[in-house]
Amino acid sequence: MAIAKNFLLYDGDCPFCSNYVRMLQLQKAVGPIDLLNMRDHPDLAVAYKAQGYDLNQGMLLHLDGQDYFGADCINRLALISTGNDLFNSVNAAIFRNPCLSTALYPFMRTGRSLALTLLGKKKMQM
Repeated sequence: MAIAKNFLLYDGDCPFCSNYVRMLQLQKAVGPIDLLNMRDHPDLAVAYKAQGYDLNQGMLLHLDGQDYFGADCINRLALISTGNDLFNSVNAAIFRNPCLSTALYPFMRTGRSLALTLLGKKKMQM
């Protein structure tokens, strides 16, 4: 599978991550973008790990040649959000502020870890 110029790399085993990515409706906001489960693309996850990005600690947006990771990723997603429904409007209102993104992202990461534990899933081995 050829990967599009723009992509979002996230943990597809995490129900929070999967639902968040689905609800963002990124294709409406930025056009062609691949939503990639890092577990289905371990070579890409390893390549980003070699660049210093631990995808067990955050999702990664590759948009127009730039990489955004963790809180910066969530902030960038909010900035490009369409705001065309309640979820996207609330998401944009909260995460467009970089300070709020930075402050709240650790709670999101903790929620992911807890969800994976409760579901009996392991973090990605890279």
